[in-house]
Amino acid sequence: MGKNDGRLLNIGFNNGIVASRIIAVVNPSSAPMKRLREEARQKGLVIDATQGRKTRSIIITDSSHVVLSAIQAETIANRLSGGNTTKDGDMDLKE
Repeated sequence: MGKNDGRLLNIGFNNGIVASRIIAVVNPSSAPMKRLREEARQKGLVIDATQGRKTRSIIITDSSHVVLSAIQAETIANRLSGGNTTKDGDMDLKE
């Protein structure tokens, strides 16, 4: 396995996702991403972690789940890569 094993990445509002399962973090505004979101919704593979806010990023996992977040894609990518991580950016399962 890799460096991110077991590490939960904060995707906003105290929601976390296992970092090693993330394939891509994308901007939701393009037509292909809107289609991806709708197809995943029809298959029951959407996880909405926006808490009713505007979707600002889409996270695609290795299980084909599509996770919607109210946090900007760039912010999530920075948290994932370890750069510019905020104090609550990462949550460790061992805590």
